[in-house]
Amino acid sequence: MRRTPLTTQGAQKLRAEVQKLKSVDRPRIINAIAEARAHGDLKENAEYHAAKEEQGFTEGRIAAIEQCLGEAEIIDVSRLSTEGRVVFGATLELYDMSAEAEVTYQIVGEMEADISIGLISISSPIARALIGKFEGDEISFDAPGGARDYEIISVKYV
Repeated sequence: MRRTPLTTQGAQKLRAEVQKLKSVDRPRIINAIAEARAHGDLKENAEYHAAKEEQGFTEGRIAAIEQCLGEAEIIDVSRLSTEGRVVFGATLELYDMSAEAEVTYQIVGEMEADISIGLISISSPIARALIGKFEGDEISFDAPGGARDYEIISVKYV
């Protein structure tokens, strides 16, 4: 079985999402299905079909998260001590040479990645280029949008 890395914060968020899906969303959907059934003919009942579709999505999401948590190797980033080397879970302050701007990213597991809040997947091109490097190193890699160049300003384990 392949163990997938996950930060402790990411595991907590996924557990909270499963709890909400099971305790809030699932009962609401069940009630919506029951109400739609009470309206009669199910073939032409749009509310029934929409609720069943939402139920399928919700159950699929629950299954995916539970599988991820079951296969996860949860890593407490605050306990890492790798003397400034970039590893899974590290928070990096980078200088984007192309945009001439500083950016901050944390390298996380695939299920918790969200670029809009600076969480990049361990399997992304930038993370693969960063892993094993140290503060002060420069990296170049091919991103989907073209070649990118960064300098590692700092590495933190928070």
